[in-house]
Amino acid sequence: MKVFVARQAIFNRKKQVVAYELLFRDGMKNSFPNIADDAATAKLIVNNQLNLGTRYLTSGKKALINIGPDSLRQSLCEFLPASDVILELLETIPPTKENYERVRELFHDNFRLALDDFQYTKEWEPFLKLIRLVKFDIIQNPLHTIGPLVNQLKQRKNLKLLAEKVETEEEFEQAKRMGFQFFQGYFFAKPKVIEHKDIEINYVVAMLIYEEALKPNMSISRLSELFAQDTALAYKLLRLINSGVFPVKHKIESLRQALVYLGNERILRFVNLLMTAHVAEGKPTELTRLSIMRSRFCELIAQQIAPGLVNMSFLTGLFSLLDAILDRPMDQLVTKLPFPEQLHDALLGKANTLYYILNIVKAYESGSWWKLQDACGYLNYSDMNLPDFHAAAISWADMYKNRVY
Repeated sequence: MKVFVARQAIFNRKKQVVAYELLFRDGMKNSFPNIADDAATAKLIVNNQLNLGTRYLTSGKKALINIGPDSLRQSLCEFLPASDVILELLETIPPTKENYERVRELFHDNFRLALDDFQYTKEWEPFLKLIRLVKFDIIQNPLHTIGPLVNQLKQRKNLKLLAEKVETEEEFEQAKRMGFQFFQGYFFAKPKVIEHKDIEINYVVAMLIYEEALKPNMSISRLSELFAQDTALAYKLLRLINSGVFPVKHKIESLRQALVYLGNERILRFVNLLMTAHVAEGKPTELTRLSIMRSRFCELIAQQIAPGLVNMSFLTGLFSLLDAILDRPMDQLVTKLPFPEQLHDALLGKANTLYYILNIVKAYESGSWWKLQDACGYLNYSDMNLPDFHAAAISWADMYKNRVY
């Protein structure tokens, strides 16, 4: 498949290229698509860092990569090599104590940090001790309005200043006189879209990996078997190990060894990265959360109705929204799922116990008493425990979210 990234050069006072900002694109059109910041960052990492690598895209120079509040909270930076990148903290990140602690951890992990479209308030003071670069959008904040703040920041020896959206020679010269060291904008170069190829992942295998990673006691053996079923996912895993992000003392000789090296928490974050980048692209995260909640809800009902179907009930709930997540008909997806016929039928809406369990869950979600009574009637099941099961499923889904983030 084709993947895209735009790079825009950053210049020094002598008009020499010293770095590139990497910007996510979903085609040759040179504009930012309608996509959440965490999905854009995840795609940038998966499609580029875990494919060709940032050094290839920047010809060995530093890469500035945007980090928004969700990307910061999800620790997506963990999958970037600190030696090759500068993390550009977007203006949408509020200067809270929690975010300060996250930024401080990145600083102590040897990441170089920048503030994008900077607007000074006193809450940013603790952050400025950790920051090495401050970017000013000189269209939003014209140079003649920010002189006092620029002079104040120049007194900090740890800080360098970058003027972005420089569009004329006059602006460049004025910014130089004010003390800016770096420059970016259409006066120098527009972002250039780079197209290259990546291996398309198997979404079904990715979802099965997701299901295994959800378990409190995930099986490394099972995960290695699943990664082995898809060349793209196996490549991403091994590329991560060999990308310079983590120090590796010994050669990795198997997928299982790679997973053991990462450990459970990093595996969970890596799987979340893949899910954010690919499986739920363009979709609200509520869809994946609802899938997780449904899986637990179905499992709890099955424990009472049909204990032998507990595992398949979990998967029925987890995959029940796959058509909505991937924007493809369920019948096209189910044919590629390595599941028993009973589970296939349930996902296709064919009546069986799994189908009726899922219908109970859907009816409860919709708040329709008549549909709920009808669904329960097919299995001769009392709805007495459903409020407790629903609350437990929500707690379980929230627990997973907290583990990932």
